[in-house]
Amino acid sequence: MANHKIEIRRRNVEKILQAAEQVFADKGYAATSMGDIAERAQLPRSNLHYYFSTKDDLYRAVLQDLLDVWKQDALCFEHFDDPRVVLTSYIRAKMGHSRSRPLGSKIWAEEMLHGAPLLAPSLDEILVPWAQLKQAKIRSWVEDGRILPVEPSALLYMIWAATQHYADFGFQVTLLNDGEALSDMAFEQAVQTVTGVILRGIGLEP
Repeated sequence: MANHKIEIRRRNVEKILQAAEQVFADKGYAATSMGDIAERAQLPRSNLHYYFSTKDDLYRAVLQDLLDVWKQDALCFEHFDDPRVVLTSYIRAKMGHSRSRPLGSKIWAEEMLHGAPLLAPSLDEILVPWAQLKQAKIRSWVEDGRILPVEPSALLYMIWAATQHYADFGFQVTLLNDGEALSDMAFEQAVQTVTGVILRGIGLEP
């Protein structure tokens, strides 16, 4: 019985987060209401308030869920030491989620563009230490002569900009592709191109 309740809760929370991600991306934080999200999730509004007391709580949960996904993408920094393997894996994972979860990336970009009004108090704890660990790894590769000298944070910014472009500027990508979404083959070519440019820029061959 307990397991059944846990599963119901998991499914409802997942459904709410997916709906919230869609509505926040479509309408923006200020113009979104809990009623809008309940309607998109096809759940009573009372269900939303049962799991998330306020719109702020739900908004933060959407962004935290996305950040958790991005942290999973970066586990290769911990599991591997070869810079080619790490960066190839990381870029592919980031590109994949830019394609599968473009709306979440847009919400994150909007929050950052406005100075992270809702997330700022927690970013020092949830984002800064995480990024510093990745920078330390890159710095160690430079010190060991395994990659060309590069400023670690700049390399991360380049990767984020290149990979998240396919989410944040998805309309532009489609527009410049004769109005068609990238095919699987075209997207794979994009992954390989981004990977190759990044790796060659630090002295590695793809």
